Amino acid sequence: MNDETPESAVGGEVAVYEDAGGEVRVDVRLDRETVWLTQRQMAEVFDSTADNVGLHLRNVYSSGELEERATSEDFSVVQTEGRRKVRRRLKHYNLDAIISVGYRVNTKRGVRFRQWATRTLHGHLVQGFTVNERRLAERGLREARETLDLLARTLSNQALVDDTGQAVLDLIAGYADTWRLLLEYDEDRLPEPPGTGPSSGVLDHDRAVSAIAEFRRELMAREQASPLFGSPRGDALAGILGNIEQTMFGEPLYRSREEKAAHLLYFVVKDHPFTDGNKRIGSLLFLLYLKQEAIEHGLNPQALTALTLLVAESAPAGKDLMIRLIVNLLAGASE
Repeated sequence: MNDETPESAVGGEVAVYEDAGGEVRVDVRLDRETVWLTQRQMAEVFDSTADNVGLHLRNVYSSGELEERATSEDFSVVQTEGRRKVRRRLKHYNLDAIISVGYRVNTKRGVRFRQWATRTLHGHLVQGFTVNERRLAERGLREARETLDLLARTLSNQALVDDTGQAVLDLIAGYADTWRLLLEYDEDRLPEPPGTGPSSGVLDHDRAVSAIAEFRRELMAREQASPLFGSPRGDALAGILGNIEQTMFGEPLYRSREEKAAHLLYFVVKDHPFTDGNKRIGSLLFLLYLKQEAIEHGLNPQALTALTLLVAESAPAGKDLMIRLIVNLLAGASE
């Protein structure tokens, strides 16, 4: 029986995790859409020692994999010390840190805990926190949509944008109707958008390199590319293609062909695997993958340019938003 009991806090709950075999029982803090465990609790979950967990945490933070300030926090717990119950402040670590340690410990208990945590988060937190948030967000979305419509009309009517700018406005305005879906979207709680399908395979690296070389020759002939266009930065492209096909606990990390297509465009544009021409090459490989997977789309050259520019200009914190935008655009076109 665990002798660290988290105190219930405003905006937080306590859930009990019990291993299927009854070997482990841990009181887990649920707060701010994640779960929190101490080093000692992680040691129980992973069938390890607190010292070993501490060593893995230090490696996680020293390598820059995670930031300690963003993934840890002190919470009040009640401990049993002898016959006394004592309230103390102990450092807790969120699910990102827990999973990082779990990869290093790699035990069956760790896998079971991750699965339980995912189910529990979406059962407790989503139900507990979304009512007021959704009400406020929906009001904000209506205002944002009205502002967006006004902006689009003003810029268009006053001829203040060129063809590419108009394509960006059209893309955003047309997608604004699906913002409600983004509010409710959760890959473990809701199904993928209708129209998505399984992937038949990875984009072949040699085929991609050959297509880029041909693209470069065409652009050079039209004097629309520099000699550095398409020059690879080491094995960055191979790394991107490998990342898109990676698995987690035996399951594909990106489950649909639309998700893989979206990540392909995003990674090539944002990670700069080439010395020059990343946006154009990202668009090329994106279209190549759409063709390979027989994904229907309504993206004309202007819309594809607009989409690529949105990805390029997006903040890193907005990655999930951009990926969902692309997935929903592709899924909507396939319906």
